[in-house]
Amino acid sequence: MNTLRNSHISSVAKSHSSSRARIALTIGDPAGIGTEIILKSLATRHLDGALEPNLDASLDRTLARNLRGLEATFTIFGDRRYLQETYNLLINHSNLPLADPEYLEIVDICTEGDIALGIGNRASGAASFAYLDAAITATLAGDFDAIVTAPISKSAWKQAGHHYAGQTELLAERSQVDDFGMLFVGKSPHTDWVLRTLLATVHIPLQEVTQRLTPELIEQKLELLRRSLWRDFGIANPRIAIAGINPHSGEQGQLGREELEWLQPAIERYRQQHPNVQLSNPIPPDTMWLNPAKAWHDRDRTDLGYDAYLAMYHDQGLIPVKLLAFDRAVNTTIGLPFVRTSPDHGTAFDIAGKGIADPASTIEAIALAVELANIRKLAS
Repeated sequence: MNTLRNSHISSVAKSHSSSRARIALTIGDPAGIGTEIILKSLATRHLDGALEPNLDASLDRTLARNLRGLEATFTIFGDRRYLQETYNLLINHSNLPLADPEYLEIVDICTEGDIALGIGNRASGAASFAYLDAAITATLAGDFDAIVTAPISKSAWKQAGHHYAGQTELLAERSQVDDFGMLFVGKSPHTDWVLRTLLATVHIPLQEVTQRLTPELIEQKLELLRRSLWRDFGIANPRIAIAGINPHSGEQGQLGREELEWLQPAIERYRQQHPNVQLSNPIPPDTMWLNPAKAWHDRDRTDLGYDAYLAMYHDQGLIPVKLLAFDRAVNTTIGLPFVRTSPDHGTAFDIAGKGIADPASTIEAIALAVELANIRKLAS
């Protein structure tokens, strides 16, 4: 049985200035690195939102700058005892500073069962589900503008009886939305160019990809992406690159006919309906990522990058994203009534409790959540 020790969520959230974005942070699976990366991320800031002046030299200066002057307040959803245990364990040998849980806003959710760092199990799955469920409830009630989720274990969720493909699907179900997507966002430390990649299909076997891909799905994802680029990033006339499905985008039907028979016609229909959106024709997947790599690394070539990329399936989009931006990529769920971001890595049970977990992606996830939440607040 789960117990919510602090039932006054609304009073906590609403006590802060309404001009600041209100961010809910979930600690994810308490057996993983979630508590560590949350405490490390919040240690880069004073509680009033200013940048901590004496950061450990090993923290990337660019990442630190991303948190400067963020107009936001933070509330952690999780079991305080696990945050405190991580702090006590790592305070003397963490590779980066840790925020002291005593001075953080925490919605203390007490869960039952034996949980040990490094071992995901039924109890840790039940706990991580409870944290996210409580954060969603509070956010849908209007107490928060965004949720940043630390990683969970899908297998631990299943052991606990929660059969979801991931956190994204629970967020969508609780928000009662069917039109949503996983947009991966990474900002280059070399050029400040932003890579945005939407997946048309996500966690399905490769043999099912061509069955799931349809003209209707592609047009739906393009529209979802167009709305997000405008609503969340302020891009009114976006340039969107679209990956082909087959090698060489089918090579005029020699290596597959999907591009000729329905993908190109779907692109043409969308162009006619949205003349302010510049779409590419299907780009061969093996060459589509060359220009983004140039824009990522060379400040003089950022014009080669598109505003967003639509990949047809999981690895087609995420292999290049992780090659370019592994420690900076942020998973953003678009289509929800609130902002949701998450670091683009897993629970890392193998290094939990060792003090070496890298908070870079979590810092980026927090910074992006604040940025998008403030954009939405200004637009509302």
